[in-house]
Amino acid sequence: MHQRTIENLQQDHDFVTVNPHAEKRTRYVLFLTVITMVAEIIAGTLFGSMALLADGWHMATHVVAFLITLFAYSYAAKNKANAAFAFGTGKVSVLGGFASAIALGVVALMMLLESVERLVNPHQIEFSAAILVAVIGLVVNLISALLLKDNHSHSHDHGHAHSHHDHNLKAAYMHVLADALTSILAIIALIGAMYLGWLWLDATMGIIGAAIISIWAISLIRETSPVLLDGSIDKSYSQAIQNCIESDADNRIVDFHIWHVSANHFAAIISIVTSEPKATHHYKSLLTEFDRLSHITIEINQCHDKSCRH
Repeated sequence: MHQRTIENLQQDHDFVTVNPHAEKRTRYVLFLTVITMVAEIIAGTLFGSMALLADGWHMATHVVAFLITLFAYSYAAKNKANAAFAFGTGKVSVLGGFASAIALGVVALMMLLESVERLVNPHQIEFSAAILVAVIGLVVNLISALLLKDNHSHSHDHGHAHSHHDHNLKAAYMHVLADALTSILAIIALIGAMYLGWLWLDATMGIIGAAIISIWAISLIRETSPVLLDGSIDKSYSQAIQNCIESDADNRIVDFHIWHVSANHFAAIISIVTSEPKATHHYKSLLTEFDRLSHITIEINQCHDKSCRH
């Protein structure tokens, strides 16, 4: 009886941003990284090179990060219609980005501890093997960076083009950049140590690299945390929404919440008191220009005296 009305009033809960291009490229990067990792571990074991072994196991941390990225894409897509998630799985890719940022921080901490230890107790360096490892690592990571470079224009399930933040992809990209930075600093340090005898330069570059990677990790954590913790929208945007509602008739907003349901979508609950209540679609029509609001719930309370008037 009311089926058509119900369908018109139902709101979409699918806030998953589909990025098949990034998912496909991440698989290529994972495959490339695994091959390089296995080759370095085998070569390091056969030739007794600690540099090769260390870089091989270091690459294993990035393999884990890429697996997190791919799992997040897959899980979000498979469960986007799962009613167990109140507002869909739009935050899964953000959670993947957060987890990868933590992993990036762990890599930076490991680099820092190893570098400090080498600064206190300098190790003899096999320059030829170490430089070879650094060059191989740099080439692999430059190729990976090109594969993962985001063009910032991907499609949503509804078929519209959106400019958005894919924290999942950004995290994978940062892991690649971190490894590339490590390789560049290592090459500079090894050449300086080999020709100038500055063994301390290797450890110093490691500390600098750890500091830069830590900054990247903290930056990504700061971007993803507000989304995961239902952070609200910026104050100017929410104030504009309030002004829009309250400029119509004698409406007053008595309760107002806006929060992330994905990296790029927001939900809003707006409780209005007015002496001239109208249908909810009237208030939603006032907000059509606020395209960052993807899910809006309106509560209307009628006021029967002058106390609620402006």
